[in-house]
Amino acid sequence: MDKSIIRNKRGISPVVATVILVAVTIVVAVAVSYWMGGIAGLYTRFERVEISSAYATWESANNRWKVTMNLKNTGSADATITGLLVNGKPWNDAYFGGNVSDPSLPVSVPTGQEKTITFYITKGGGFNAGVSIEVKLHSASGQDYPKTLTLD
Repeated sequence: MDKSIIRNKRGISPVVATVILVAVTIVVAVAVSYWMGGIAGLYTRFERVEISSAYATWESANNRWKVTMNLKNTGSADATITGLLVNGKPWNDAYFGGNVSDPSLPVSVPTGQEKTITFYITKGGGFNAGVSIEVKLHSASGQDYPKTLTLD
């Protein structure tokens, strides 16, 4: 081999090598941060259901109140309402001489959307005009959303 060819070969300078290492490190750090951000987003989704209105209207023909609750999911994950408690008892056990019937459950509330839940309370026992009741909605993820309303 010719010695002049070997003598003319040189490596890159230390400054260029340092710039290349720093650039590669920055590119890898940015890629990892985007990847971790995507993973964190999967685990930080949450539901938040707001009860925008809740009211009871008297239906004299049926001798019962029609309770209407309007919901909106302002969270980042879909919510599913699976349970209804009236005065701390499940809807099918909260009668006190009256009757709670026909809840339209389960109700899925997608992110950013509104839904309505309707159920009926028959007059009797503790369910009379002017009485306040506590209605609590229970979601599939274990969250409770309470609302107090008055039977008119």
